[in-house]
Amino acid sequence: MSELSSGSLDQDTIAAIATAPGRGGIGVIRLSGPNAKSIALSLTQLQSLKPRYAHYTRFIDDLETIDDGLTLFFPAPNSFTGEDVVELQGHGGPIILQMLLRRCLDLGARQARPGEFSERAFLNDKLDLVQAEAIADLINAQTSIAARQAQASLRGTFSNAIDSIRHQLVGLRKYVEAAIDFPEEEIDFLTEGHVAQQLATLLADAQHLRHNARQGAIFRSGATVVLAGKPNAGKSSLLNALAEDQIAIVTEQPGTTRDIVREHVEINGVPLHLTDTAGLRESSDLIEQEGIKRAQQAIANADLTVHLIDDTDSSGNIDDLFQPNGPLLTVKTKIDLSNRTPGVVSDALTPTVAISSKTGAGLEDLKTQMLQLIGVDEGGNTLFSARERHLIALNACIDTLTFAESQFLRSGAGELLAEDLRHAHDQLGEITGCMTSDELLGEIFSSFCIGK
Repeated sequence: MSELSSGSLDQDTIAAIATAPGRGGIGVIRLSGPNAKSIALSLTQLQSLKPRYAHYTRFIDDLETIDDGLTLFFPAPNSFTGEDVVELQGHGGPIILQMLLRRCLDLGARQARPGEFSERAFLNDKLDLVQAEAIADLINAQTSIAARQAQASLRGTFSNAIDSIRHQLVGLRKYVEAAIDFPEEEIDFLTEGHVAQQLATLLADAQHLRHNARQGAIFRSGATVVLAGKPNAGKSSLLNALAEDQIAIVTEQPGTTRDIVREHVEINGVPLHLTDTAGLRESSDLIEQEGIKRAQQAIANADLTVHLIDDTDSSGNIDDLFQPNGPLLTVKTKIDLSNRTPGVVSDALTPTVAISSKTGAGLEDLKTQMLQLIGVDEGGNTLFSARERHLIALNACIDTLTFAESQFLRSGAGELLAEDLRHAHDQLGEITGCMTSDELLGEIFSSFCIGK
């Protein structure tokens, strides 16, 4: 079991509707806990339940039939939660399912909390925290790539990579502590090169894992891309071109966009949250001023800011109104009027692409540049899904190892190195749940749907 108190796992039998709300051909009620089997026997009036066998039966309430369908029994510990689990498969009408669930509650079960089935699976060591989160990611995947990556995390790809580094950290820590305990040896094992080499390897492995995790996080939750620039720079036209729909109003009148306009698009399997903003310029109009203020806030929080510049406009810049914190891509627009060659502008000091939203010229180059600046490798593939909390823990581990390497090379102090290795080991353990608080578990599993 994880390093949580076993008291976190109660002995109630829980029940919930496990299929999506609405009408369907079938609906599933899931039970888990010590009384799951006895409740199912009372509900179906069967004499026994054969493990992993689909029993066709009626579901009874005071001798009246609620529904008929299939009953499947999965005895502990060979079930999803590690407890006795029963699945009741009936017709998928919401009233029928509610009647069936109410009968299960009358027979002694209680309504499951959101994510409680997955939480019990975690607490019973049927899966780790990354795998539990991958279940929710698989359900909520916005693209086919995100779904495949969530499935990879559910199979343990991410967890295995973390466990590999943790195993190396334990091995190096044992080596360092052994060298400290036996200082009378003729060879100084701390200075003969093995430790420094292992530290460098561990740091490189952790950085590589963080790179893959960053991409997994982008494919899971998407990236925020803000379109910014002067009025009539072509922001709304580009939003419509990327969305392949007339989302934003486009007119010749400057200042048409007064508020934030958002649209979700997919580029090469990467979900992007596009934000069209009000044109940036000095204005005395109070409504336009508020729109510009919101545009500046969006720019400050963007994963990528796309600065659009009308290639036919030779007027002044807006540098004093334009302050992005993250990556910046400059886009020369309306090249169908300026006759500029479409595509990447090779002699520009910063990443720049020339496009025409009207003709589509240069848009593919623009998409490629956007993905590169967001941090997606060419081909748009990574091994697993990841979340922001994973990246925070990986960053902390890498910072610890970087400090440990610097300190060890400077002082050679084995005691300090051993302590840093312990910290790095625990920081990685927060990802898989080996070192996780009850408070964090509650936050994670409460975001799951009921019945999962």
